[in-house]
Amino acid sequence: MRGDMEWGTVPGLVRSAAERYADVEAVVEGRTRITYADLGARVERAAAACIASGVGTGDRVGIWAPNSLDWIVAALGAVSAGGVLVPLNTRFKGTEAADVLRRSGARLLFVTGTFLGTSYVASLRRAAGEGDGRGPLPGLPSLRDVVVLSEDAPVAFRTWKDFLAAGEGVGTGDVTARSAEVDGTCLSDIIFTSGTTGRPKGAMITHAQTLRAYEIWAELAGLRTGDRYLIVNPFFHTFGYKAGVIACLMRGATMIPQPVFDVATVLANIAAERVSVLPGPPTLHQSLLDHPARDAHDLSALRLVVTGAAVVPLLLVERLRGELGVETVLTAYGLSEASGIVTMCRRGDDPTVIASTSGRAIPGTEVRVDAPPGEPGEVLVRGFNVMRGYFEDPAATVQTLTADGWLRTGDVGVLDPAGNLRITDRLKDMFIVGGFNAYPAEIEQLLGLHPEVADVAVIGVPDGRLGEVGKAFVVRRAGAVLTADDLIAWARREMANYKVPRTVEFVAELPRNASGKVVKGELRGWG
Repeated sequence: MRGDMEWGTVPGLVRSAAERYADVEAVVEGRTRITYADLGARVERAAAACIASGVGTGDRVGIWAPNSLDWIVAALGAVSAGGVLVPLNTRFKGTEAADVLRRSGARLLFVTGTFLGTSYVASLRRAAGEGDGRGPLPGLPSLRDVVVLSEDAPVAFRTWKDFLAAGEGVGTGDVTARSAEVDGTCLSDIIFTSGTTGRPKGAMITHAQTLRAYEIWAELAGLRTGDRYLIVNPFFHTFGYKAGVIACLMRGATMIPQPVFDVATVLANIAAERVSVLPGPPTLHQSLLDHPARDAHDLSALRLVVTGAAVVPLLLVERLRGELGVETVLTAYGLSEASGIVTMCRRGDDPTVIASTSGRAIPGTEVRVDAPPGEPGEVLVRGFNVMRGYFEDPAATVQTLTADGWLRTGDVGVLDPAGNLRITDRLKDMFIVGGFNAYPAEIEQLLGLHPEVADVAVIGVPDGRLGEVGKAFVVRRAGAVLTADDLIAWARREMANYKVPRTVEFVAELPRNASGKVVKGELRGWG
């Protein structure tokens, strides 16, 4: 049955999971282990506290914190109280977070105390500045309440414990009645894009879209009760929250949130918790495969990997299957403006299809490429998954959504005769070499085949004769002695001349945002 028809809303899904999987382990965080019944009770308590704090149906609720049990409970509690979730990128500085909170008109904010050595509260206080607001941050007038997910909080802020205690006067019937005010057409969240350039824009997604999309994702991936799912993808990103938390609620899988991507910790968690499901960007799986301590850990429970990006190295799928024995490796493509999922491979697809494409359109959607058959062009998407628009930004919405419902993704891709989509690049990253269109992702994929290349990114740089030429930033594999001349000579044998980078710069690592995307703008600053 379609997810939106089975559960109606996200609070409906939470209640169903608490009943259906009552005794199944829901979340593992360090020594804390809770069942789905426990999770349902915690979410109800958080929803009661949200109601007590004045959150009304449709009010925006921000959350600025790393992956954790508290994130799951706070977020689901806010949505169960009728709130619209606004997750904030943990890589944001205070100024960026304040901008999203101001533009979204968030009434309530959940924020971590200190993360990676940074006091998020202090950072936000500095950025918010002075103003006429009556809440704890006068520079953010809509924000009436800030809850610190910690045991301590500054004056005028509340601790998580105090926040929950304030909701004890709100009964189960009140929470149920509030949840009933929400239907599938209501907004469940506003996901501010994690774009590598430009100001984030808030993609508005409904409860029905979320449930329908991630029931499809869970079915295509083969997620099942008893799976143990290590969620490294950040919850502030559509994929971490929805292909993670929401999908696990649907299937009764166990969530193991990991706040920071650290390969040694991932290996230890997989072994200790018998992790069976590990979605993530290709860099996560590549670093797992290449870690010197890999063979010291029992990774035999791992059975399902879902990955996706503009570039999925062709060898990665074979290595995951051959070296780790992973039964199912799938690739997918999505973006926040399309509920995070557009295309996906199917179990049983030929390995070459999985390695070289992002699969076919999910049911209920259409994908086309704005170019002649077999040629690269902008990818357009239409269907139930397309956002309702950008929050309070009609100009950007009109630029992105056509009158007949097509979403302009800004991605460049090619469709094969079977409908499989291969993403070749971002439209804005393409550069032109002597009249030829050069797509960095395609060049990166080819360079990534070199045995001494661990990671690579390509940008276009000005050239007096050809207009633009490619420059490659390369991370060597451990112990490699590859030179720029070696790699350029190799590239001339492997690709058309206009694609060959004219210069190569070796770096220790590539700059990536928290979603795993290479920040090309930063590379241009280096170049």
